[in-house]
Amino acid sequence: MKQITFSELTEQSTAAAQSPRLRAHRNLHPELSDPVQRLAIAMEPGTYIRPHRHPHTFELLIPLRGRFVVLNFDDEGTVIRRVVLGEECAALEMDAGVWHAVLSLDPQGVIFEVKHGGYRPVEEGDYMPWAPAEGMDGTENVMAWYAVAQTGEKYPG
Repeated sequence: MKQITFSELTEQSTAAAQSPRLRAHRNLHPELSDPVQRLAIAMEPGTYIRPHRHPHTFELLIPLRGRFVVLNFDDEGTVIRRVVLGEECAALEMDAGVWHAVLSLDPQGVIFEVKHGGYRPVEEGDYMPWAPAEGMDGTENVMAWYAVAQTGEKYPG
């Protein structure tokens, strides 16, 4: 039986807080080629998730601890849906190909993710072109916008 204990969540959050990316993964799937990817992701505030899509798979998100802004975008980068996961919503599933970004609102936040595998890194064409890559200048501004972005808005930068 596989499980994630509350003490393991705390350990994972501590590891995320000490990581340069402010994230730490714990895979429940045995290998990256597994046909179903199941993982807990500790995400501290300040970790940057560039808007992206997964053309090949749905994505199911469940908050284990904390709150997360989840934004969906149309192809032009306009916000078409905003949800605060862990506050107004207990779980959400996005269809394959849906543009999205996630913002961790709380220290020690952990989100559980399920999607079809094997693991595939996001290809450059599956990132929103207006958003800077991780580690580049401007990511802080994008995250600040995520926190307040509303349906019908585009990133002003």
